[in-house]
Amino acid sequence: MTTPKCDVIGQLEKGVFIAGRWRPAAEGATFPVENPATGETLCEVSDAVPEDALAALDAASAAQSKWAEVPPRHRGEILRRAHDLLIERMEEFALLITLEMGKSLAESRAEVLYGANYLRWFGEEAVRIDGSWKVSEDGTARVLVTRHPVGPCLLITPWNAPLAMPARKIGPAVAAGCTMIVKPAAQTPLTTAALADVLTAAGLPDGVLNIIPTTQAAAVTEPLLRDGRLRKLSFTGSTPVGRLLLSQAADTVLRTSMELGGNAPFIVCEDADIDTAVDGAMTAKLRNIGEACIAANRFHVHADVAEEFTRKLVDRMGTIVVGAGTDPAVDLGPLIDDIQRRRVADLVDETIAAGARARAGALVPEGPGYFYPPTVLTDIPAEARITREEIFGPVAAIQTFTTEEEALRAANDTEFGLVSYLYTQDLNRALRMSEQLETGMVGLNRGYVSDPSAPFGGMKQSGVGREGGNTGIDEYLEQKYIAINMAPPSVRTPPGTQQAVENVR
Repeated sequence: MTTPKCDVIGQLEKGVFIAGRWRPAAEGATFPVENPATGETLCEVSDAVPEDALAALDAASAAQSKWAEVPPRHRGEILRRAHDLLIERMEEFALLITLEMGKSLAESRAEVLYGANYLRWFGEEAVRIDGSWKVSEDGTARVLVTRHPVGPCLLITPWNAPLAMPARKIGPAVAAGCTMIVKPAAQTPLTTAALADVLTAAGLPDGVLNIIPTTQAAAVTEPLLRDGRLRKLSFTGSTPVGRLLLSQAADTVLRTSMELGGNAPFIVCEDADIDTAVDGAMTAKLRNIGEACIAANRFHVHADVAEEFTRKLVDRMGTIVVGAGTDPAVDLGPLIDDIQRRRVADLVDETIAAGARARAGALVPEGPGYFYPPTVLTDIPAEARITREEIFGPVAAIQTFTTEEEALRAANDTEFGLVSYLYTQDLNRALRMSEQLETGMVGLNRGYVSDPSAPFGGMKQSGVGREGGNTGIDEYLEQKYIAINMAPPSVRTPPGTQQAVENVR
């Protein structure tokens, strides 16, 4: 199998992007970007070092004050133009995503639309940044609250959604008036480079967006986090890395947004519509090849319907066509690299060795690329590692329950709290269980929760803050309170009043 020709890769800039200019990394090093369907190298990309990171911060810091003064409508129009350009170039971007990440072309097209909609959404939010005005409680002042861009931001994005994740962070930063440095994942830097070209064509000024692809993430981000000019960190990735970044961000008290790991329960109650639940399971499990923080990870199915659900899920899994995502007939592409495939295979093999039963898949195919088949496991041991860790692959691990309380206890028995999926036709049960699930999002009779108009984020160790929705822009804004004296000259504070107020405080 050979990589299909893609003119966009040849036309792409492959350096670091600083102050509106593409250039080689400071030390001239590069790293390969691989096609996970073939193992072939697509191209070489500049490998940024700390010197490049600080140069990017210089550019972002220098551009911040003027960018903050740009009228909100103008910032919004830049995002809307970028949205339109992405839609015009959907096929080009979809092929690029598929080549460097692996997902099918159909899924890549959906990601282009999803990412573009974040730019449109926040373009509309730019003109809705508001404040407040009120009379102070004692009537002697007016309380004016204004909101301002937080300042230069470091945006660290993952490989599993190489367009949508940068767009979800860049959109609100641009709308709020923040400059930024983007560090894309080393596995998928090409889509971010193409997105930078779109934003530049849409009118984004030099220095507002800077991009530093690198294989030396810790070395490159550490000096940025120590630099007082950086005012915000937004990270999407694993919880262990998020914890480390939070500890580093504490030294300069950075504003942080963290979208971290998940361990999503998928609950099927005895009264669920089983066909609807299987449809949702296919979406929640196989979307993005299972490599998503919101992928269903633990299937909890009521014992009365477990066999029916499992049989229908196995039948549906058997219809999935696995292969290179560039083939229009393919449903499921490869995992991102051999490391991830070996990790998924080890989890499955370990679970089967502990007594689980493989109802579908579970065998690593021969040949090039990092493919893994859709897999269904049942009879999962209660303490199996596969129930505690993100699988990040197309593996459904099914356990059973007999009571609602048991299902809730199992679903909440994790340090993660990103998303849950719940299938029931009982409205009271649906609301009752949704309220008790310890996650930031719930898919109720629905296997897909991502939506630019909704607040995306988790509880517990799945993150801090929200992306998207009406509150997504708040992560990039500071509030300022201005107390305006309004007491007329004739008004005199009674003796001892001010001291009494201070004593209370």
